[in-house]
Amino acid sequence: MERKEKILIIIPAYNEAENIVHVVSHMLEQAPQYDYLVINDGSTDDTLRLCRGNQFRYLDLPINMGIGGAVQAGYIYAGKNGYDIAVQMDGDGQHDIAYLEKLLEPIRQGEADVTIGSRFLQKEGFQSSVSRRTGINILSFLILVTTGKRIKDVTSGYRAVNRRFIEIYSKDYPMDYPEPEAIVAAIMHRGKVKEVPVQMRAREGGTSSITFKKSIYYMIKVTLAILICRMSYGVRRTKREAGVGRKNEQHEES
Repeated sequence: MERKEKILIIIPAYNEAENIVHVVSHMLEQAPQYDYLVINDGSTDDTLRLCRGNQFRYLDLPINMGIGGAVQAGYIYAGKNGYDIAVQMDGDGQHDIAYLEKLLEPIRQGEADVTIGSRFLQKEGFQSSVSRRTGINILSFLILVTTGKRIKDVTSGYRAVNRRFIEIYSKDYPMDYPEPEAIVAAIMHRGKVKEVPVQMRAREGGTSSITFKKSIYYMIKVTLAILICRMSYGVRRTKREAGVGRKNEQHEES
């Protein structure tokens, strides 16, 4: 008998008491065939109490690890429990579970290792603010320059990855504002990255943790992280190629 495909939906949540019940309940209505795991990232509101009270499947981090740490915890769980595909979906209600199959299809067909739900391919639904779109375009251009790959929605947290990248991300995943850097890492690991069109919604409740000051920090930090990530993988590749070259020379001499 053919083994059933195992898919895990990872839902990182930090102070999402206003949204988490609706997000998980809607997901259970629309995609009950898939497993899910809420990652409570050290919330100080009622997020944990609501997960317990509604008997959601959750992992409670004792301290706030940030979005990168929360998502990586989900990848570690997925890797240890033998999942074939892991999906990231934010806990603030912006991501529509109706587009899940679009994220999964390229991976199932072997067309992609990583898929990204992009609001900018068809430019429908919530498009974010002008200032944030400007920042996204700058980061998109930077990734194009450093990797040669054009990704339009580089900050989208609606993603799916295959088993290979579950293992890669469970071992090494960017911590602070990880989405653009994770794209660079995927490309440097020679993964096939593909965007698929989705529609997103404005946050359903609560407020974003990214303030104006944090936005400035975000741009500086992520820009440097992308450059460092690109250089780091470039150095690793050079060392590997040099090692292979030395082995070939030794083989020829012998």
